[in-house]
Amino acid sequence: MEKHILSKSTFIKGLQCNKALYYHKYRRDLRDDLSAVQEAIFAQGTSVGELACELFPGGVDCTPESYFDFQAAVIRTKEEIEKGTEVIYEAAFQFNGVLAALDILVKHKDGWRAYEVKSSTSVSETYELDATIQYYAITNSGIDLKDISIVHINNQYVKNGPIDVHELFAIVSVKDRVLELFPGIPNQVSALKQVLKLPEAPEREIGPHCSSPYTCDFAGHCWKDVPSYSVFNIANLRAGKKFDLLEKNAVHFEDIPDDYPLNDKQWMQVQSELNNEIFIDEKQIRNFVSNLNYPLYHLDFETFQAAVPIYDGSRPYQQLVFQYSLHIEHKDGTIEHKEFLAESSGEDPRLKFIEQLIKDCTGTGDVIVYNVGFERGKLRDLIQFSPQHEAPIQKIIDRLKDIMIPFQKRWYYTPEMQGSYSIKKVLPALVPSLSYSDLNIQEGGTASSTFSQMAQGIFNGDVEQTRNDLLEYCKLDTLAMVKILEVLRGV
Repeated sequence: MEKHILSKSTFIKGLQCNKALYYHKYRRDLRDDLSAVQEAIFAQGTSVGELACELFPGGVDCTPESYFDFQAAVIRTKEEIEKGTEVIYEAAFQFNGVLAALDILVKHKDGWRAYEVKSSTSVSETYELDATIQYYAITNSGIDLKDISIVHINNQYVKNGPIDVHELFAIVSVKDRVLELFPGIPNQVSALKQVLKLPEAPEREIGPHCSSPYTCDFAGHCWKDVPSYSVFNIANLRAGKKFDLLEKNAVHFEDIPDDYPLNDKQWMQVQSELNNEIFIDEKQIRNFVSNLNYPLYHLDFETFQAAVPIYDGSRPYQQLVFQYSLHIEHKDGTIEHKEFLAESSGEDPRLKFIEQLIKDCTGTGDVIVYNVGFERGKLRDLIQFSPQHEAPIQKIIDRLKDIMIPFQKRWYYTPEMQGSYSIKKVLPALVPSLSYSDLNIQEGGTASSTFSQMAQGIFNGDVEQTRNDLLEYCKLDTLAMVKILEVLRGV
């Protein structure tokens, strides 16, 4: 059997961008490096797919021994069907140079039904197109499919004891939509094959397609001529306007036409960059600082989520607190630090988190956070989890004040913030001596995915060192708030 020309994934990639398809085939050296967070997402998808097989137990796995030998899987699938096997995992089919591997193929009383597993919580248009190319390869291989469905996570499922796969997963038939899309598949397949016959990559300008429906893994190459700080970094500017400026050759701030329709905050960002200008609203900042009540409890939470809930009383993808850092700043300038990091033994950390947080935050004084909506939301989740602690948790909620506001409202803005009010931009702008770049864990996504792996027992690194790394990262978040407030006081 000849090697396939297109797969399900490369078909989707080619429809998103034919240039990316060409690079995937001939220039994989241009591909962006995979981040630790992306690797964790892919690993999660694999584990969800394996768990979904329990919906139809006792099947035969046709996964090829080698990633590069899918034709063997096609032959094996055909043999299992001819033998009368009724449940096949990773069933592979090939037609007209198109390979499609299906997560689960099941022979019900009325005939064959196909199931494709996704770790998301709904059915997207891309998934429907994905199912259509599978339907194309399967039915043209002689299988009379009675139905084809997307199996996705039911985010309303609440774990109570062992995972109930029939409650965890939702099965949604997409056959009607597949039949609507099906007539267009042959021409799309033909067009993508022609792309792969070209002597060099097709021309394709960067655009919204670079990140929709998926972030392209060749974006770093295609965007290399766009400065790291450009019109694409203008805060809250719609994508349409960003690419409109690109078409006008206005990638740099100095190229933006004077009459271009930007709002006041966006023009502030542009002028700040062009003139190296700092904007400070002294009155607003003075009012903000004078209304703070000591001692100040600088507080930051870290959360993680898992597609398959780990703890009883939790849902898929529910953000669960596992860590906090607390710098307590007294009126006389003395500071004490407290912290909590859950054990990674599989025990639900929320009760211990609540009890220590209440103890550490006992007293009066404002609780300072960066982006109050996040911490307030997590505290309310904890009340739902443990209603008996509602009163002390609500007292903490009532004391919350958001130190992000002066930057969000542009009361304090410097060129170094580059249009962002994220603490990762504000801290180096106001306190250059402090930086996340010296840490092994430098942002929340890595912290979250790292602890998630630890909680699920699939972490392969140095646990003790990584726990220290988590503590140092979260500690810097609250120390950053202390130092940022010092700067605001200086105004």
